[in-house]
Amino acid sequence: MLLFGFWGKSRTKNNADFLVAGRRLGPFLYTGTMAAVVLGGASTVGGVGLGYSKGLSGLWLVVAIGAGVLLLSLAFAGTIQKLKIYTVSQMLSLRYGHRATQTSSIVMLAYTVMLCATSTSAYATIFVVLFGWERWLAIAIGGAIVLIYSTIGGMWSITLADMAQFVIKTIGVFALMLPFALAAAQAQGGFDAIRDRVGQSFFQLDGIGVQTIVTYFVVYTLGLLIGQDIWQRVFTAKTPAVARWGGATAGVYCILYGVAGALIGMAARVALPEIDVKTAGQDAVYAEVAAHLLPIGLGGLVLAAAVAAMMSTASGALIAAATVARADVLPFVASWFGRKIDTSDTDNPEHDVRANRLWVLGLGVAAILIAIVTPDVVAALTIAYDILVGGLLVAILGGLFWKRGTGLGAAASMAVGTVVTLLLLTLYASGAIASEDGIYANEPIYWGLGSSLLVYLAVSLATKETSAEVRTAWQLRLNGSKIRKI
Repeated sequence: MLLFGFWGKSRTKNNADFLVAGRRLGPFLYTGTMAAVVLGGASTVGGVGLGYSKGLSGLWLVVAIGAGVLLLSLAFAGTIQKLKIYTVSQMLSLRYGHRATQTSSIVMLAYTVMLCATSTSAYATIFVVLFGWERWLAIAIGGAIVLIYSTIGGMWSITLADMAQFVIKTIGVFALMLPFALAAAQAQGGFDAIRDRVGQSFFQLDGIGVQTIVTYFVVYTLGLLIGQDIWQRVFTAKTPAVARWGGATAGVYCILYGVAGALIGMAARVALPEIDVKTAGQDAVYAEVAAHLLPIGLGGLVLAAAVAAMMSTASGALIAAATVARADVLPFVASWFGRKIDTSDTDNPEHDVRANRLWVLGLGVAAILIAIVTPDVVAALTIAYDILVGGLLVAILGGLFWKRGTGLGAAASMAVGTVVTLLLLTLYASGAIASEDGIYANEPIYWGLGSSLLVYLAVSLATKETSAEVRTAWQLRLNGSKIRKI
């Protein structure tokens, strides 16, 4: 990964190279890097664990992720790629021409930093098992690897590393884990042995529960439509066609990945029935399969596939956080004090790249520290994810689809959706509203989305249409003209 980082550095000459790989990725690189960034530890390790504990219906987590990639690619990616921007907040400002939409950048920054911290904490757990390190040391060393290759070459280094990680994941899951696990299960009586032990429900697609399946699609499918880490990969595509069809291919790959993970987990239920998921956690199944069903050496490659999955998500989130912080949050916060900051050093591209490297370095260190000192970064990520979907989804998709949507409507929608989501999250987390799920309850997202949609429609219809100047600038940008500086 470090060598790929230095290789990527040689391709990085300016801001666009560092942040979006020069917008030059063709179908092969784009498909690989998109699949790599969305398939993290939850998809790889978590998918196998769900297959072990829930059966065939364990595939829905990763299928929901694949559906999000498919929907984004076929419905939005072509339009997004044409804008030639760097962040989601820039799209909102370009579409609505309203400064209040810049508040979205703060939510996006929190989401990307927490996503990076969560992924960093996740792959460090494998180092703890393999080498017996202390948790903080594993996080520091693993995080340092991602931090170094992300900092020195930016998106080009991350893209090249992602392709290596994509290959490792593909070989590890499809060529090694799946056939070895199925062979081991067949030797123990095959799937008929599962029917005898746990019943036919293990083979039902809704075995995990309809409510859980709906949750996966609400959280992951909708979240993927608007996440800065995903949009930033769309910006790297060479053409709208690459963004559309390369992304669709990645979405299909994700769905097949989910099916493979569920089958591996089901096979492990036959071959390794003694795994105690209640004590060790269902994520332990992946490592147990690597250790006991594969030959030494190949098992190591399978564990490397898990680390690769988590590293690709961490690096994508890291550069997304740095991009949002420098391009959106810094100018927005500076405007509170009457200062205007231009974050694009067009006169000196080398200075611009150096500034971006410093942002990646600083936020990478922050994410590593958060992962070390916070025992439950998943809860923090859940809060950020809920606000992202409940507060921002309507304004973003509305801007892409509804011409009558206005800046005031978008700003009010984001404010109300965020407040409602946060308020309900607080009530569920504190126990004021009784729920077994607590902070992980889905209701805050539902109410946040509903209130956000109602306010967006009402305020947009009650206020003046977006000015002709802003609408013209938006349309010209979609047609390939660069008349407004971003």
